[in-house]
Amino acid sequence: MVLAYVGLGANLGNARQALQLALADLDRLPHTRCRRHSAFYRTAPWQAGGPDFVNAVAELQTSLTAPHLLQALLALEDQAGRQRPYPNAPRTLDLDLLLYGAGRIDSPGLTVPHPRWRERAFVLVPLAQLVPERVNPVDLANVANQSIERLP
Repeated sequence: MVLAYVGLGANLGNARQALQLALADLDRLPHTRCRRHSAFYRTAPWQAGGPDFVNAVAELQTSLTAPHLLQALLALEDQAGRQRPYPNAPRTLDLDLLLYGAGRIDSPGLTVPHPRWRERAFVLVPLAQLVPERVNPVDLANVANQSIERLP
């Protein structure tokens, strides 16, 4: 079993409900358990337009390989009505495989750790809530200018 961290986000429809449903769906994936998740955060779109996002990070314990986990995440996005009309378009659900154990993968379809995870407050802040030892304080300082608010 491997610990994997998945970033969740949505900014169309009822974004908070979309994340709650996605967390339940993650827990139902084969050979996978959602052990815990961060708080939900409101964030401004990053390099995109549209309404604010609701974001979180989930910690999964899984025996799925990273490529199989990615396939499952993409299927959940499709199930939630995710469309990709252009890069960084608003979305009903976005699931990013951020970390997969201590693994490093660099293939045409998958890069782990996620290539931009250290540039985004909406990843670093909730990830630091779950596993502070995996987040460099310098990286957190570098994203301090990005808008992020913990939701009640």
